[in-house]
Amino acid sequence: MSYREILDRVDAVLAGGDATDLRRLITALDGAPRIFIGGAGRSALAARFFAMRLMHCGYTVFVVGEIITPSVTAGDLLLVLSGSGATETLLPIARKARAAGARVALVTAKPASALGELADDVVALGADGSAQSRPGLPLGTVFELSALVFLEAAIYDIVAAKGLREEDLRARHANLE
Repeated sequence: MSYREILDRVDAVLAGGDATDLRRLITALDGAPRIFIGGAGRSALAARFFAMRLMHCGYTVFVVGEIITPSVTAGDLLLVLSGSGATETLLPIARKARAAGARVALVTAKPASALGELADDVVALGADGSAQSRPGLPLGTVFELSALVFLEAAIYDIVAAKGLREEDLRARHANLE
């Protein structure tokens, strides 16, 4: 079945990662007064999903490119999702964040990349080739789904470590829907 192939691919990507990546990402998130999250295309959708979940957990988080996003400053964290690590629209954003004194973290399938060189912290998902496109899973699908699951695992650990309950998360959920 097709869903089994998808799950197997995501599992292969996540199983091939560095076991300390999740802890390092959470440490970077916890150490930042404000978190800015960006991506392009479908990676931007995964980034927005994670931004919302961080907000539910009580973090101060902004999505790059939204009209209400404030200026990044020293000590803030910019988290970028880019499968290629070379997304042209994200490079100047990462450079500006660095110039402002913010830390830059990258989730990518290509750690040896232009964004990888700018990043303070790099999470490599599928750098061994397991995130490459396959028939039925084109154009970065495996990376995006793997990033989504990896970032949801971060939320899982954050919720457990902070002892957050469903009611705590729901209290921060949008109520003007």
